Amino acid sequence: QVQLVESGGGSVQTGGSLRLSCAASGYTDNIYYMGWFRQAPGKEREAVASIYSRAGITYYADSVKGRFTVSQDSAKNTVSLQMNTLKPEDTAMYTCAAADFYLGGSWSLVPRHYKYWGQGTQVTVSS
Repeated sequence: QVQLVESGGGSVQTGGSLRLSCAASGYTDNIYYMGWFRQAPGKEREAVASIYSRAGITYYADSVKGRFTVSQDSAKNTVSLQMNTLKPEDTAMYTCAAADFYLGGSWSLVPRHYKYWGQGTQVTVSS
């Protein structure tokens, strides 16, 4: 089992920045990918970014490319999401997730491939 706990959400104005963190515990050696996903009220969950933990390769949804950066601190079993130039449409519940098998490329941005999920942290961007 893997447990995930997010932190760092909050409220910010358009153009501002936030940094989310996700701490993993348990059988973290089994993790291949860590992903960030978000869901706004009335909308489906969508991918934000992912990182192939064993090589540090990152993938991003087109909507956040150039604004968001996902990174990891392997020693601390932590994955972070630095969000810059935030827009009102970024408002959502952000959740981190872990996948325990090799996916490859954009498959790591598909929510159903992730087995472990955190509780989520709210991000609100006001105009």
